Amino acid sequence: MDAQMLFNVLIGACGFLGGWVLNNIARSIEKLDRDVRNLPLMYVTKADYRDDVQHIRRTLDDIFNLINQLSTTKADK
Repeated sequence: MDAQMLFNVLIGACGFLGGWVLNNIARSIEKLDRDVRNLPLMYVTKADYRDDVQHIRRTLDDIFNLINQLSTTKADK
């Protein structure tokens, strides 16, 4: 094998590996792009989160009020 043929094989192998790496990077970017486009479908919006937190706070307030009523009623007896 002469030097020119060895050089051509090395350049071909480097080109193949470089193309493979670039192809993997492009596929990863496409996958990230799809994931980013699906974000609004997978996560709770701020308005829904605020509504849920307000509902939880109202429920906890009701529970604490009930506990306070029970404790004052029990202390009166």
